[in-house]
Amino acid sequence: QVQLVESGGGLVQPGGSLRLSCAASGFTVDHYPIGWFRQAPGKEREGVSCISSSDGDTYYADAGNGRFTISRDNAKNTVYLQMNSLKPEDTAVYYCATNCLGAAVLFGASWGQGTQVTVSS
Repeated sequence: QVQLVESGGGLVQPGGSLRLSCAASGFTVDHYPIGWFRQAPGKEREGVSCISSSDGDTYYADAGNGRFTISRDNAKNTVYLQMNSLKPEDTAVYYCATNCLGAAVLFGASWGQGTQVTVSS
C-alpha cells in the first residue's frame, strides 16, 4: 500500500532554511510523480513543487521558485524539499503527495500526514 511520511518541519527565523523529507513505502519514488503542497490556516491548499517519475523534470510555483529545490533519492526511497531564504508567508503545513502535475494533484493521489513549517521572528 502506498504510504508517505513527511518530516523535517519546524520553527525557523526569516531567511533560514529547512529540508523536508517525504519517505515512501509500498512503492518506489521513481514510479510516481511526487509533489509538495502546503496549506496555511484560512488559505486554500497550493502546489509548491513537483518532480516527475520518469525524467525527473521539476516544477516550482512562483512563490518558491529560486528558493526551493525538490529532489529524489531512489536509494533512500525519499523525496526532499530544500527550502532556503524562508519568509513568514511560507508558514504552512507541508504535505507530499503522489500524482502531482505541476501545481495540481490528480484524482486518486496518496497523501502524507503533513509537517508544520513556521517562519517567524
